[in-house]
Amino acid sequence: MKLTESGAVMSSNAYYLIFTVILLAAVLFTVMIGHSRTNKEGNPEYDNKTKGNWSRLTYFYVIAIALGVLALIIYVVNRTSM
Repeated sequence: MKLTESGAVMSSNAYYLIFTVILLAAVLFTVMIGHSRTNKEGNPEYDNKTKGNWSRLTYFYVIAIALGVLALIIYVVNRTSM
């Protein structure tokens, strides 16, 4: 652990917590938008193509999560080695 500019010590667990909260919020808001009335009225075909939609969303999230975890690991490793 290192001191921040303000002199406080911030552990790696805080970064993991922030990352997890952002990830869960992204998943929650994506599902909320997908099931919103506005989306269904604006794109009535959305419900007819659920398999393709969920497949694309799943691929996107798998890639985004993998890259996010990799970036977090690189950041934490570089931060602790300073």
